[in-house]
Amino acid sequence: MTDCTGWIVRSTAGHDKDELFCVVGADPETGRLLLANGKQRKAARPKPKKPGHVQTLDRGEFDHPVIRKLQNKETVSDRAIRIVLAAFEGGN
Repeated sequence: MTDCTGWIVRSTAGHDKDELFCVVGADPETGRLLLANGKQRKAARPKPKKPGHVQTLDRGEFDHPVIRKLQNKETVSDRAIRIVLAAFEGGN
């Protein structure tokens, strides 16, 4: 499984359809991505979601200090996740 940590994705299924999330990790046992948006889904309790239920908008090319922290397995705050998602949405 590819390390998707730090990718920006959009949910394509479920009650959170069309919402932006940041991948904060993956569950190797189930193969699900762990998603957080800093609002409903905090980094401490990310939402597990099947990779087929998300659309990848950015494969780590979006350069932001928070993304680099996530990729380096450092802890980030919910506020930082909200900031990076707002910056990504504003740039697209």
